[in-house]
Amino acid sequence: MKKYYFLLLLFFLGLVWSGINPRNYGHWIGEIAAPIVGLIFLITTFNRFRYTILTYSVILISCYLMFIGAHYTFSRVPLFDWIRDYFGQDRNNFDKIGHFFQGIIPVLITREIFLRRNIIKGYKLISFISFCICMATTSVYELIEYIICIIAGGNPQTFLGTQGDIWDSQSDMLAAAIGGVFIVLFLRKLHDRIIKKEFPDTFF
Repeated sequence: MKKYYFLLLLFFLGLVWSGINPRNYGHWIGEIAAPIVGLIFLITTFNRFRYTILTYSVILISCYLMFIGAHYTFSRVPLFDWIRDYFGQDRNNFDKIGHFFQGIIPVLITREIFLRRNIIKGYKLISFISFCICMATTSVYELIEYIICIIAGGNPQTFLGTQGDIWDSQSDMLAAAIGGVFIVLFLRKLHDRIIKKEFPDTFF
């Protein structure tokens, strides 16, 4: 259990750092809402279904990306401003890293549930459906972001970090798709080994 408490400690340390003098508190609240809701869900379901330490660790990394984006705003993260200027890019691309992980997480979670609960028969079918859920998740997230921004009366270009890019939502979904494909094609077997090691009663 110590490793799970350690991850929880890291989550709150990141959250506290993020909340110290952020660029805009309204933006900060909007961005940290998703990690906090996710944490509550994972805690309440922990005893019923415990994911592998790999999945929890990847989720934590994604949360830290959200904390950084909430602190600076996604379009103004200093390191990626430097990368933009150094390589002559048109925009700060920090948010694409976050969306890459947004594609990884649904695939990891879905694969674990399907494999360990034996919900769906067919190893390749599980990978395909996991990827479909990844794409559904990222598209719904884009819609929710935009709707919240409109309801709050904010500027979509500022809150969503589009930076004037009319294809920002589509490129966000592409980044998530690449993350999902990365798991399905390259880390699937590693994920399988970790599942079998941590939950030996799993058969697939």
